[in-house]
Amino acid sequence: MLIFDISNILNLFLMLAATILLIFLAQELKKSYITGIVLFAYLIILVVHAGQLVTLPNEYKDMLPILTRCIAIDFVFILISFFAYLWVDDIEAKKMQKKSLDDSLNWLWKNV
Repeated sequence: MLIFDISNILNLFLMLAATILLIFLAQELKKSYITGIVLFAYLIILVVHAGQLVTLPNEYKDMLPILTRCIAIDFVFILISFFAYLWVDDIEAKKMQKKSLDDSLNWLWKNV
């Protein structure tokens, strides 16, 4: 069974670097759809890992801890990319002088 193991430290570092670079690119171009694509990609990876976990054959039960770590890491990357999407969407809305899709980050910045 082929599992994209993102709990491996090298894969984790490469995915983190790619995510940070794409967020930086979206921030520089002021295009929120770039971070939306990143968020969608991590959601697809989460669905694939969850599907693999559900359909895991008995002979591959030793892969169970790896898959659960991968799912936990998927959730962390989804959280990062979601906040990055909200942030870049706010930047894009300010540039275009229009209302943002959602002002969800305002309450966060006021409380911090």
